[in-house]
Amino acid sequence: MQVITPIDERALVRKIAWRIIPFVFILYIISYLDRANIGYAALQMNKALALSSEAFGFASGIFFIGYFLFEVPSNVMLNKYGARVWIARILVTWGVVAVISAFVQNATQLYVLRFLLGVAEAGFFPGIIVYLTYWFRAKELATTVALFTAAIPVSYIIGAPLSTWIMDNVHWFGWSGWRWMLVLEGGPALIGGLMCFIYLTDRPSDAKWLKPEERDWLQGELENDKKARPNAQHFGSIKAMTNPKVLYLSFIYFVYQCGSLGVGYWMPQIIRGFSKTLSHTQVGLIAMVPYVLATIVMVLWSRSSDRHNERRLHSAIPLAVAALALLGAGLTTNPYVSIAMISLSLAGLYAFKSPFWALPTLFLTRSTAAVSIAVINSVGNLGGFVGPFAIGYIKGSGASATPGLLFLAGLLVVSFLMTLFIRVTAQRASDTTAAVANQGH
Repeated sequence: MQVITPIDERALVRKIAWRIIPFVFILYIISYLDRANIGYAALQMNKALALSSEAFGFASGIFFIGYFLFEVPSNVMLNKYGARVWIARILVTWGVVAVISAFVQNATQLYVLRFLLGVAEAGFFPGIIVYLTYWFRAKELATTVALFTAAIPVSYIIGAPLSTWIMDNVHWFGWSGWRWMLVLEGGPALIGGLMCFIYLTDRPSDAKWLKPEERDWLQGELENDKKARPNAQHFGSIKAMTNPKVLYLSFIYFVYQCGSLGVGYWMPQIIRGFSKTLSHTQVGLIAMVPYVLATIVMVLWSRSSDRHNERRLHSAIPLAVAALALLGAGLTTNPYVSIAMISLSLAGLYAFKSPFWALPTLFLTRSTAAVSIAVINSVGNLGGFVGPFAIGYIKGSGASATPGLLFLAGLLVVSFLMTLFIRVTAQRASDTTAAVANQGH
């Protein structure tokens, strides 16, 4: 077998990254557009369907009930059929549901389709994360995951002006702008599903776009990563779901999602509350600002986590920042200060992601991590129901989102403390051995 020099190694890692990351990045942008565009649709949809604040919060969050129920089964199917086939299936089915959502006539129909959208999309995120572990070593993983998950804030950067522009300017055949927005943003998932089936390669051993010596080297490196985790445990699906450490991480992620999605789904209406004269497009442009900052901070923070081989503090500190910023956003009445605080909170919330997802396989084997990541993500994503619904319920009671923001800030303090005192291995997460063990998302 040909020896891979350090220079060749760097070139090969770049080659793999350029082959995989841009494509899954685009897929994740499509994913978040189709789940989060309801926040922009609400600017017109709530009136058209006579939705109360509570009803909109419920419609936003019920997506995550379907997501929760079918997340683990979907990942089991991914392991059975392979990433290429199963992720393509996920994309096509959610694209179909996203487009059909444009035809809803009442709240009940919206609830059903949002639930089915969650069912269709279940398994996509953890499936991609597990897929990345098939191609990247521990020392590259947090940065790789950050480049992938940066698609979340980028989807808002793109989606905010795009969604609101469509709503203001596309009214073909007498149809409302919000309905066209759901159709036009749901269609790309169908195309993505076809491209996924054609383009993705399941494993390095199947990669015809790699030279034989490159395939051998990569498989050897990934096997060495596996051997470098003597403390990693392997257990079946049921034990993974009931493992105390997995459940502990699930609760942390649950609280995190309460804050992240609670703010994300309600932000367009919070911004609209600053001034009744703002057009939908102007609301979308303002909503871009927090996500531009979040994207930059997210990538820089993940690189710091990789550079220092440290995950726990790099997960905890952003939660503390986000909690303080949401507290500030809830207490101020100045719109400029409010946007600054929301921007800071989202920067903290998104910076948390990559270091956090490097934690699970500090104590799990790669095969067990597939199920455990799905458990953490599915249980945690129930926060995507609680956060938006809580703000909607509180706002419906008092016509203000301020108490809801303070509630979310309190939850993030709890999550910060839990992350700060987490112990996932007998060694420190910053130890070299544990750092090499960071083989999950």
